[in-house]
Amino acid sequence: MAVSGAVALPAYAQEAQHKKQQWPQASLQAEASAEVVQDTVRITLASELSDSSQAAVANVLSKTLEDVMIDAKGHNKIKVSSGNYRIWPMNDQDGKISNWRGRAEIVLESQDFAAASRLASDLNERMPIANLQFSVSPKARAEKEAALLTQAAQAFRDRAQALAQAFGYAGYAIKEINLGGSGARYESAPRMLAMSAKADVPLEAGTETVSVSVQGSIFLNSTQK
Repeated sequence: MAVSGAVALPAYAQEAQHKKQQWPQASLQAEASAEVVQDTVRITLASELSDSSQAAVANVLSKTLEDVMIDAKGHNKIKVSSGNYRIWPMNDQDGKISNWRGRAEIVLESQDFAAASRLASDLNERMPIANLQFSVSPKARAEKEAALLTQAAQAFRDRAQALAQAFGYAGYAIKEINLGGSGARYESAPRMLAMSAKADVPLEAGTETVSVSVQGSIFLNSTQK
């Protein structure tokens, strides 16, 4: 026994649906954006060395990584994790291995710039700073996107009404809505990272443009002015 999933619509509902399908359609997009201060710093510390022996490189790097990691951990406001670790051969003109090089990294991530700066300077002698990156934290981005969504939605409604009126229609009905977002990072100018062993790292965050977009399609009401 077959069971049909179709639902019969009342006559007036079928007529309304048919009329809506006959209405002209239009696609449009609106966006709201704001500058957000980057509140998170990511500091990469790196140790790099070379030796004729692969084992020697591995031993020194592992010891350095272990010692620095022990000293780096224990700070409540700073997340510490291992970064890239690799050892590779260097070849001479004849293609033979002449020596070995290795590089190990530790990554510090924090919203407390002062604490991250002090820790990085304390570890600088053993693992110098290789890179600085700033970003907006997921929490701050989500809060800003929530606020921008209301603005983007209102901008979409305003644009839809303006479009309907421009073509001589009384109003519109929403057919489909899609949300999107984006973030454009603005990097500050390159800075010299060389410093004395106990000098604090100069940290200066930039901003990112956080945006929310609303794309969709609408029906233009068939009742003309």
